[in-house]
Amino acid sequence: MKTENMGLTSKQAYKNQMKYGFNELAPGKKTTPVALFFRQFGDVLTLTLICATVLSLFLGEYSDAVTVLIIVVMNGILGFVQEYKTEKSIEALKELSAPESIVIRDGAETKIPSREVTVGDVVILEAGDKICADCKVLTSSGLSADESALTGESVGVEKSPQGDNSVYMGTTVIGGRGSALVEKVGMSTKMGSIAHMLKNTVSTETPLKKYLNKIGKELVIICAGVCVLIFIAGMFHGQSGYDMFLSAVSLAVAAIPEGLPAAVTVSLTIGVSRMLKRNALIRKLPAIETLGCTNVICSDKTGTLTENKMTVKKVYFDGRIFDVSRDNPSLDSSVLSHLITCGYLCNNVSVCDGKLSGDPTEMAVYDFSSKSDVNNNSSEYTRIFEIPFDSERKCMTVICRDGQGNKFAFVKGAADKIISLCDRRLTSRGAQPFADKQKIKNVAEKMGDEALRVLAFAYKPITDSLEKPEQNLIFIGMEGMLDLPRREAYQAIKKCYDAGIRPVMITGDHKNTAGAIAEMLGFRGNNVPLTGAEIEKMSDDKLAETVEDTNVFARVSPSDKLRIVRAFKRRKNVVAMTGDGVNDAPSLKEADIGIAMGRCGTDVAKEAADMILLDDNFSTIISAVEEGRAIYGNIRKFIRYLLSCNLGEIIIMGAAAFCGMPMPLVPIQILWLNLVTDGLPALALGADSPEEGVMNSNPRKDGESIFSKGLGGNIAMSGILIGAESLLAFSVARFVFASLEIARTVAFATLIFSELIYAFECRSESKSIFSRDIFSNVLLLSSVLLSAFLTFCVIYIPALSVIFKTVPLTLKQWGMVTCFGMIEFVIGSLFIRKSDNNR
Repeated sequence: MKTENMGLTSKQAYKNQMKYGFNELAPGKKTTPVALFFRQFGDVLTLTLICATVLSLFLGEYSDAVTVLIIVVMNGILGFVQEYKTEKSIEALKELSAPESIVIRDGAETKIPSREVTVGDVVILEAGDKICADCKVLTSSGLSADESALTGESVGVEKSPQGDNSVYMGTTVIGGRGSALVEKVGMSTKMGSIAHMLKNTVSTETPLKKYLNKIGKELVIICAGVCVLIFIAGMFHGQSGYDMFLSAVSLAVAAIPEGLPAAVTVSLTIGVSRMLKRNALIRKLPAIETLGCTNVICSDKTGTLTENKMTVKKVYFDGRIFDVSRDNPSLDSSVLSHLITCGYLCNNVSVCDGKLSGDPTEMAVYDFSSKSDVNNNSSEYTRIFEIPFDSERKCMTVICRDGQGNKFAFVKGAADKIISLCDRRLTSRGAQPFADKQKIKNVAEKMGDEALRVLAFAYKPITDSLEKPEQNLIFIGMEGMLDLPRREAYQAIKKCYDAGIRPVMITGDHKNTAGAIAEMLGFRGNNVPLTGAEIEKMSDDKLAETVEDTNVFARVSPSDKLRIVRAFKRRKNVVAMTGDGVNDAPSLKEADIGIAMGRCGTDVAKEAADMILLDDNFSTIISAVEEGRAIYGNIRKFIRYLLSCNLGEIIIMGAAAFCGMPMPLVPIQILWLNLVTDGLPALALGADSPEEGVMNSNPRKDGESIFSKGLGGNIAMSGILIGAESLLAFSVARFVFASLEIARTVAFATLIFSELIYAFECRSESKSIFSRDIFSNVLLLSSVLLSAFLTFCVIYIPALSVIFKTVPLTLKQWGMVTCFGMIEFVIGSLFIRKSDNNR
């Protein structure tokens, strides 16, 4: 029969592996490259363009069909390249598991692959090991684990059979040694439950995608209506049914802005490049646009707002308390020298190439001692014995011998415990009776209220080998530690509020610590933390109501974080979630945009996120928000440009049909307008620099239409003017020159001329064309010049003029083009922009 300490035999291990499965996380649902590619063609506009391609083939317009199909495929390839390999969260979780573990198998310590560890195995744990499964501690010698990846707490957790006796897969042993009995493996572990949550979170559709789908549906309805009306009008005026059907369908195909999906994709891709220069790696294209409308940022505390490094902030000795960051403790104080020496000696931190490793609290004590200018005598002592920390004694003791052979006990631990073990305290006058214990306890409590983790230090000479080392101690002093906020986080929080964004802290740490950090960083409003225990008692409706005036959440579990993010989303917020640990991954995936830390973040968090901060700098998020708003502004620019131009084309063709006039443009000319005159400047507008003051306004609301703030009216007015001036030019030219070919060429050139001028107007929604430097967008200037040059080619090169049904224009005819083409610019500058400024 086996016992717990003897582990399993090979036969028993095989049986358990068959019963419980291998110690590995189940693979998540994968998106194949083929499926990812075809997913790029699922939006309404793209589907409509595909239908238009089929119609063009049916009508024999093969050049139109091939051109539109090339646009659709190229747009799909762009999206596919950017999103390839984005669904790896479960695979990253598997990498967190230790590759090998030492177990007692057949009565001997054996190293085996971690996937072969099974329920009933006894695992040997040492400092630096990554724990392979959820286990129950059997033996412990100063055993402690870093569980920040699961809980968010930066302080190491002591483990012992009598106290906290549970250790978990994916966490790390940071001190001591021990053994543990495996109780859960694979998907049954805590890590497995997080993997399960990660698999079952649903990525939400981004605001931009919603808007584009809405635009697509509306355009389809409008174009279908235009087709029917033009067909009926033509038949009413006695024109051929086949010709009118061909003209109506050609116009409908041309009226759909083929360049819109490509312009959106290119604009977002340019945003990816810009963000990379600002230390933000965008993993999913729509993330940039989503950042622009984010109004809530739920941030993890540890490692995101703070340094994930405990630092001594205050020290107390000889009746005085000092703030290390401001005050300068007396360098010649013998009491401080004893405090520094005790911190050095009663410590198990390892130093390798100048880097510290071990328990975060001990590293803070060691770092403070090593950087202090106060003389310490630690080099005179040799450690001969250690009594490790445990949760019952709440202290750690080392016995050391000095150069003269004298023995001393150095003790550190919880303040209340150390104070109770002391009968004297060290002062500048030497050891004095400890008569004011309550006063020092009050100091310790006050430091604790400031979210400091307080350790007290004591010592005693040992003159008798039978003397108990942890009794009748001499109290030296106390050190208060804190995981300090990042320096750059202060300004980043202020910028959040200036931009109308609400920062929210979500952490697994203690409520006092979370509240204190929030106050330090300048969180506004209610900074009283809501705890995980309180959240568990709330219904989803109550939580959604509570989050509206709660800025800090403490002691939360991964499932609590998911509920919090969902609660904010229920209140119609666009939520960004930052984090770096395994525990953050489900909520990162659930949020509208997940933001992971690039340096200290786990692979799981990175794979679940939409964006990764390469410098782990919270302020980079604000830069990302600014870029997101700029990109959204550019999207509005080219949507305005494309839809106004397409509306102008509908106006000129529709009005002519209703008036019984010949068609002012032939289908190939309309397609040229869409692909060259409209497409190239639209792409250039997508790369435009942002206007001033983009971060001085509140984020747009989730349900806000992309046509809000007068954009819809501006599009309608400009489109009507562009169409009217072109139709007027067609009518006048037909009357003056008595030639349908010349009239069509004049209308064609007028439409192009007015649209190219309009491209510069679209750079600002409220200011004139002259308010921005024309050379600040070289790409736009180049695209306009190129479009103009190509237009001259199709008019004056005989081979092209035959294809595009154009004739060369005289100087007089170009004067007519210029006069009519300026009508929209003049009226728009005098009235449209003026009304926008008054809005």
